[in-house]
Amino acid sequence: MLMSSSDKPATLIYGPNGFRVIRPGSFVLCAVTGAAVDLDELRYWSVERQEPYASCEISTRRSLEG
Repeated sequence: MLMSSSDKPATLIYGPNGFRVIRPGSFVLCAVTGAAVDLDELRYWSVERQEPYASCEISTRRSLEG
């Protein structure tokens, strides 16, 4: 059975004002929790670490880790 790109996680490059899709997909996995985050709902990421987060709280917690 073939999987469509919407069944796979996307690969992104995270910038200060948005992200660029490198490999198509419909979601990314939160770097902390592993939860799937739809690209339409992705609002939090780290440019320095190049990783996405599922929520503001998770993003803040990760940034405080140092």
